[in-house]
Amino acid sequence: MNPSTAQARVIVDELVRNTVSHVVLCPGSRNAPLAIALYDAAASGRVQLHVRIDERGAAFLALGIAARTGRPAAVVCTSGTAAANFHPAVLEADRAGVPLIVLTADRPPELRAAGASQVIDQYQLYGNAVRYFDELAVAERRAGQNSYWRSQICRAWNAAYGEWRCGPVHLNIPFRDPLVPDFVDEAWYESLEGRPDGERWTELPDFGALPSFVVPSARHGLVIACDTGVQAASEWAEQHGWPVVSETGGLGLSGSTAIPAGAWLLGVEEFISKHRPEQVLCLGRPTVFRQVQQVLSDPSVEVLLVRPDSDWPAPAHNVRQVGQWFAEPTKPADPEWLASWQRADAAATGAVTEALAGEPWPSGLRVATELVDALPDGALLVVGSSNPTRDVALAGRLRPDVLVHRNRGVAGIDGTVSTAIGAAMVHRAPSYALLGDLTFLHDASGLLTGPTEQRPDLTIVVLNDDGGGIFSLLEQGAPEYSASFERVFGTPHGADLGALCAGYRVPHVVAETITEFRAALKPQPGLRVVEVRVDRTRHRDLHARLRSAVAAAVGSA
Repeated sequence: MNPSTAQARVIVDELVRNTVSHVVLCPGSRNAPLAIALYDAAASGRVQLHVRIDERGAAFLALGIAARTGRPAAVVCTSGTAAANFHPAVLEADRAGVPLIVLTADRPPELRAAGASQVIDQYQLYGNAVRYFDELAVAERRAGQNSYWRSQICRAWNAAYGEWRCGPVHLNIPFRDPLVPDFVDEAWYESLEGRPDGERWTELPDFGALPSFVVPSARHGLVIACDTGVQAASEWAEQHGWPVVSETGGLGLSGSTAIPAGAWLLGVEEFISKHRPEQVLCLGRPTVFRQVQQVLSDPSVEVLLVRPDSDWPAPAHNVRQVGQWFAEPTKPADPEWLASWQRADAAATGAVTEALAGEPWPSGLRVATELVDALPDGALLVVGSSNPTRDVALAGRLRPDVLVHRNRGVAGIDGTVSTAIGAAMVHRAPSYALLGDLTFLHDASGLLTGPTEQRPDLTIVVLNDDGGGIFSLLEQGAPEYSASFERVFGTPHGADLGALCAGYRVPHVVAETITEFRAALKPQPGLRVVEVRVDRTRHRDLHARLRSAVAAAVGSA
């Protein structure tokens, strides 16, 4: 057995022993030892192997799997630009706290010095975005290699799973020729076996110290839940009588304290001036709504932040406490405070429902509302950045039984199709995704799935407004900037999504009416795309009318 083959087999074996059950592999030459070892492990049922030809999509596929399972997934590539294409997913995993083990093959030092093909500087390629980096020594025929390789895998796994916070880790592995098994039955210097009974080489705890706590102490408090901890926030709020709003609207919220229309209410100045909380208990990292940022930036509001680590968001640098969990409040909540939020929520929800009913089909908000209402119990919904994540939240539908995933670590549109496919593959119920057309096109290669690869039961709904509809809702979408808007912000593309899907052999349908859309949302096996074409020139006026309707309804409630 040659050294590269021995090293690869040991690495894969120790990954499995460290509970890594999903590995995404990109084909290449320099990573051939790992590719063959992974194939053998998958053939024997020890690991689930997913093969993709696009490294960027592959990394986001692994991220989706890890985010949904909560356990480290691994992604493997060859040297050169292949490793660089992992970078966007590594950044997302870092900011979102997703455990990802990145294994990049590399040339040995003598080939780097010679300027060999497919050579870049892969040493600490991802900078401080990873929790742990190591470049393994080139494998050699000598004693001590087995324990060294296994120990480093254990270090990487522990850093990814996180004593303090999950995240990505990077192992750069230089392989020297020969890169494929030589089938020579030559004794190794030592046993390459792991610990008995499939145990890890080094046993480490999943998590370290006991969590620290924030201590709420206000009668007029508000809970803001982001992607993490929505269910926990609902349970705490229900127990202690604080209203709870979420950046996903009503998805995942439950109980009488849930305020699904919270994103609308926080944008009504008259309401907030009379309902300014003394304290805000914020779970996770808010990224979507400016009105949320404004509340957190208010100097008269104490902010208590629940985070798994010490890297906390602070819009006005005024966070009072940071902890890993929340404690019992020191004061009872004012019941009238909660009742006033509940009345306003009912008024806002009614106003939005009535206003949308009078709008022509389709609009982003109407599509999001119909989609959320149609989701089966226990469904997974992956929501793209830009307008879809706002539309889902502003729809304000209370669905405690729906799981939501959003790539909000760095809030990019990179790899969202691949993320959705990865998350759906490990979700044991129907899965859906709501994406904008640019997000879909940006990762269209994620649809490419070989005939031997697993396909999830995933319906991807694409809101196609032929460009960057989100910008029509921002400052640059104002009428005074119309001369430059379409070329540099609207960016129309005219792409034929149906033809694109046909090229990938993915079923595609255009839902032109609300009846067709409802029919298309019925659960079906396999991967498919439902396209809804929307006029983005209507976005700005529609949102303005809805804000006015909510303000009027809340003011009279």
